Amino acid sequence: MHVGMGTGFANSLGIDDARFIQEEFKQCLLAAELGFESVWITEHHFSNYSMSPDPLMLLGHLSGRAPQLWLGTQVIVVPWHDPVRVAEQIVLLDHMSGGRALIGFGRGLARMEFEGLRVDQSKARELFDETVGLVMNALETGVIEGGTLAKIPRRELRPRPLRGLKGRAFCAAGSPASMQSAARLGLGRMYINQPMTHAPAPFGGHAAEQDRARDHWLEAWLAAHPNETPPKSFVSNVVFVNESAEKAQLQARTYMANTFRSAVKHYELMGDHFKDIKGYEVYSALRLKPEDMDKVTEANAATAVAGTPLQVLEKLAETKRDLDPQMMCPHLYTGGMPHEEAMANIRLFAKHCLAEVQSWPTTLTIGESLQAAA
Repeated sequence: MHVGMGTGFANSLGIDDARFIQEEFKQCLLAAELGFESVWITEHHFSNYSMSPDPLMLLGHLSGRAPQLWLGTQVIVVPWHDPVRVAEQIVLLDHMSGGRALIGFGRGLARMEFEGLRVDQSKARELFDETVGLVMNALETGVIEGGTLAKIPRRELRPRPLRGLKGRAFCAAGSPASMQSAARLGLGRMYINQPMTHAPAPFGGHAAEQDRARDHWLEAWLAAHPNETPPKSFVSNVVFVNESAEKAQLQARTYMANTFRSAVKHYELMGDHFKDIKGYEVYSALRLKPEDMDKVTEANAATAVAGTPLQVLEKLAETKRDLDPQMMCPHLYTGGMPHEEAMANIRLFAKHCLAEVQSWPTTLTIGESLQAAA
C-alpha cells in the first residue's frame, strides 16, 4: 500500500500567513523524513479555508527539498485553468522531480472562487471534460490541440512529457454525473474527506444517499474501457492517533467541528443557489438546514479515524475492505490544530501505523519514478 499525507494549508487559527506557510512546509518535510511516500496539496483561493492557490508550485518547491517524495494534487480545480498551461506545468513538475507527479483533478464547488476567478460555474462540467481530455492526450502524445471551448492551435509541448498520466491521474467527484465523466476520461477515484466506510452522507442529505448503492464510476469505466482493469482508488480522510483514545476522540470532535463549519461557510452549504447552477443541481439535495448544524457537525466528526494506534489500524483495515484502495493518504492536521500538536500526530502515525499500512497488499498503477526505474 502506498501511504502519503494530505494537507490543505488551512489556516484555521488565523495566525500570521508567513509563519503558517513555513509551519505547513515543516509538516510536509517531517512526513517525508519519517517515511510517508507522498504529500498531496489542495487548490483553493481567497480565504484561510485553504491558502493554496497553486498546488503545482508548492509541490515544485517540495520536489527539491524531499527528492524521495511523490507529489500529489488533491486537486487541480480544472475549470479555473487554461489547458495548455496545466499541461505545461505538470510536465515541468515531472522534469523537476523525475516523474514523481501524481495528479488529482476536480470540478470545484465554491461560488466565491468561481466568481473571483471570473469563470462561469454553469460551464464547469464542460470545461472539466474538455480540459482533462486535452491534458491527458497531450501528456501521452506531446502535442496539445483542439477543443470546442479552448480552440487550441496544434502546438508541441516543450520540454516533452516524460510519461503519460494514465494510472496516476485521479478525480475527486461528488455527483454521479461527475463520477461517470471521470471514468470515461480514464481517471481513477479519489475519496477525499468523505466517510471512509458506509457512513451517513456528510452534509445530512437524503436524496443522494438513496443512490449510494450504485457504483456510477465503475459502470462508466467498464463501458468506456472494457479491456482495461479499473485502477484501485485513492482514499484520504482526517486521522487522529494518540495513546489515549479519549484524547484522540476529543481532537476529532474539536478540530473536525472547526473544519466542517469552515467548509459550510466556504461552500455556502446552507444556501439555495446550487439549484440555479447548471451541473450542480444535485447539491441542492445536500443543503444544510440551520437547525441541523450541530447534529450534522457531530456526525461529520464521527467520520474521522480517531483512537489509539490499534484502533486507527482497525478502522483503516475496514476502509481497505470497503474501498480496496491502492493509496491511503491521511490528513494529520486540520481545524486549527496547533503546529506542535500536528507534528506529534504525524510522528505517532509514522511510529505506530505507517509500516503496517504500507505492508498491506494492493495493486499500484502509479508506476515508478524515473530515479527508481534507473
